[in-house]
Formats: sequence, C-alpha cells, structure tokens
Amino acid sequence: MGKTILDFEKPVFELEQKLEEMKKSSDRLGIEKEIARIEAKVGQLKEELYKDLSRWQRVQLARHPDRPYTLDYINLMTTNFIELHGDRHYRDDKAIVGGFAQLDDYKVMIIGHQKGRDTKSNVYRNFGMSNPEGYRKALRLMKLAEKFDKPVITMLDTPGAYPGLEAEERGQAEAIARNLFEMSRLRVPIIVCIIGEGASGGALGIGVGDRILMFENCWYSVISPESCSSILWRSWDYKEQAAEALKLTATDLLEQKIIDRIIPEPLGGAHKNHKLAAENLKTAIIEELNELVKIKKDKLVQSRIDKFGSMGPYTE
Repeated sequence: MGKTILDFEKPVFELEQKLEEMKKSSDRLGIEKEIARIEAKVGQLKEELYKDLSRWQRVQLARHPDRPYTLDYINLMTTNFIELHGDRHYRDDKAIVGGFAQLDDYKVMIIGHQKGRDTKSNVYRNFGMSNPEGYRKALRLMKLAEKFDKPVITMLDTPGAYPGLEAEERGQAEAIARNLFEMSRLRVPIIVCIIGEGASGGALGIGVGDRILMFENCWYSVISPESCSSILWRSWDYKEQAAEALKLTATDLLEQKIIDRIIPEPLGGAHKNHKLAAENLKTAIIEELNELVKIKKDKLVQSRIDKFGSMGPYTE
C-alpha cells in the first residue's frame, strides 16, 4: 500500500529508494554494513517524521488515496456482510454503504461513507459525498437495526454532503437534521468511527453516537481548511494556518471532549498497513460494545443526549 508520496514524506521515500538500490547490488559489492546503517537511519527518520505532524499534514494523511475505506474495513473486520440498498423514497446512494454483518460475537449494522480508488469509481461513489437519499438510506438501516435490537456502527469519511442544486431540491438539510434527531434517541448502542475526513454536516449526518472513536491521522471539523481559508483570507493559500486554528485533529478533539478515544495507526498512516489498522479499530469497537450492551435502553438514550448537550462549553 502507499503509492502516493506526500511532500513531507519525500526525504524518507528517497532514502528508501536508495536502500532498495543498494540491496539489489549488495551481493557483488559487499556493502552490508552501509545497508544496515541506512536502514537504521530510515527507521529513525520515520519515527521523527510521524511523531510530531502538523495539523495540515494529518489532513493530508486523512485524504491519502490508498487509505482504507468503509468497505475495506468491513471486509477485514467482519464476516457475512449483507449490503442493503435504497432509501425507499428516491434511489440508492452509492456514496453511503451499509448492511448487517458479524463482528466476532456481535451481529451489527455497519453504515459508512464510501469513496472510490480511481476516476471511474469516484464518479460512481460521487467522491464520498452523499445526497439526501444516502442519509435517508442510513436512517432506514438504523431503524432496521433498532427493530432487531442490533448495535449500529458508523464510519465517517467524506469531504462533505453533496452541495449540488438537486441535493438541495430533495431536502439535503432536512435529511441530515432528521438523522441527528433520530440518532439521538435510537434505542440501540451506536459507535461512531472517524476513519478519514470528517467534514461538516456531511459527516455529522451519521455521526451521533454513544462512543466516538477517531483514527490518529484523521480530521473532523465544521469546515475544511481550504474553505475556511477562502472565507477568511479569500484564498486557499492559508489552508495550513486555517488547519491550525480549527484544531481539527484527534488530539485536539479528545481534549475538547468531542471524541472519546483515539485509535492508533500503523507508522506512516493507515494506508501503510490496512490489516493492522483494521485490527486496531476492531479491538476498540469490541471493547466499547462490551460496555454499551450492558446499559439499559432508557439510560443509554439519556446518556447520549447528555453527551452531546454538554459539548461546546466556554467562558468569557
């Protein structure tokens, strides 16, 4: 995994390339000691590089095209996944996928945003940007999970809800608002997992839950750094400053009590090792489910309402 090289990763990539070239010729040149030295240097450089990333660098990692998406995690974490389609009003939105699956001992409903890997699949998935029918499909599946008393797991990874005229005509804002209202009182456990980009209401439309988990190299905010920069400075050139001001990383949001838990990623990002990233996420979900299923329905709903009601305190 990991064909795309980000700008800040180039020093490591160049060293790795040099290392590969040396390994190919090591038998005839006898440079094993030099190879060992460069291997140690690469390891040290990686540790230093990814230990203290800026907020903008984490935004870049969250958008990495090789990063695992919802269906990747479903395939790696679950068995017997049965995808369900359609909102029973208009059509099936390919930007949101969902269905029942077996997660170890738990039967769960998994719903998440889905992006594509190339131009054709991105067009098919609308670049992970859902229309109103996507949120209505998600709500239909959550109500189905409630009917059969199964926990709901959502996965957030979207640059935002689709902003097209036709989406507004079909009630984009109402669909998202309806989901917020209905999820707040759904009588089954809900675990929200931020696995990539969590942009604006597009992410929040399936983002109300009892526990909010977030991978360490993701972002979650009311607006993207580029859009924030264009509003404040009338230019995208200040996106890095905007990212710093928005405080949109997992560490920031844990401090603000927006999220409950940070999921560690493989060194260099989840795209470096899909399997390990999925194992880390699965472990966290199972641990949270073990606690949530013990809570009575009424208390579960009230705790969820209290959780979101307490967000955003400030002093002057």
